[in-house]
Amino acid sequence: MATNLDIDPRLLEKARRLGGHRTKRAAVQEALEEYVRRREQMKIIDLFGTVEFDPRYDYKRQRKRP
Repeated sequence: MATNLDIDPRLLEKARRLGGHRTKRAAVQEALEEYVRRREQMKIIDLFGTVEFDPRYDYKRQRKRP
């Protein structure tokens, strides 16, 4: 799908050079993939503290074989 975007040319060129990309398209593609990964990681971070646990649970006891 072709899409026209008005992207700051200096920013795009800097991203292309920093990422070692040969094309603008490759730089934009990687930037979008990184953006999506980062946002998905942020969703995982939101889950911290939401798991209930029993402070009396003895994980070492579970490791022992009968």
